[in-house]
Amino acid sequence: MKKTTLCYIENNGCYLMLYRNKKPDDMNEGKWLGIGGKIEYGEDPESCNRREVLEETGLVLGSSHFHGIIRFRADEYEDEDMYLFSSKDFEPADKDALEIYRKTGLYEPPECDEGRLEWIRKEDVMSLNLWEGDRAFLAELIAGRKTISMTLRYTGDKCTILEKNCN
Repeated sequence: MKKTTLCYIENNGCYLMLYRNKKPDDMNEGKWLGIGGKIEYGEDPESCNRREVLEETGLVLGSSHFHGIIRFRADEYEDEDMYLFSSKDFEPADKDALEIYRKTGLYEPPECDEGRLEWIRKEDVMSLNLWEGDRAFLAELIAGRKTISMTLRYTGDKCTILEKNCN
C-alpha cells in the first residue's frame, strides 16, 4: 500500500496549490493538488511532509498541523493512506525570497518539476479541477476542522465516502 503526505499551505487567505501538468504518465495530470508525495522507507509522515514541501515549493515549514489520515481504496489505482497536514508557518529557503517575504508577506513560488504552483484564494479552491475525494476533505479543511479522517472508495473516477470523522 502506498503511504503519502499532503499539505495545504495557507497565506493571506490563499492555499498554495499545484496544477499537475509536467510529469509523464501522471495519474494526477490536469488536477489541482496540495503539496506532498510518497513517504520514503524509514521516513515518518512529519519528515516526509517537510521534505516534500521544501522540494516542491522552496519553503521551510516551521510547524504544521496533522489533521488525520485519508484512506483511499480503489478498483483502478493502488490503495493509499494519505497523511493530511496544513501549515501557516513557513519561510522561503532562498535568501532573496526570504527577504521579500519578511518585508511584504508575499512569496512567489518557484518553478516546480511536477507542475505550476499558484496561490489560490480559499473560496475559489472548490471551483478548481480536483479529485472528487479531495473535495470531501478540502471542504472540511476550509471549514476549519482540526480533525479530518476519512475512508474514500473510488470506483473509476467516482468517489464514495465510506467513513468520516471530522471535528
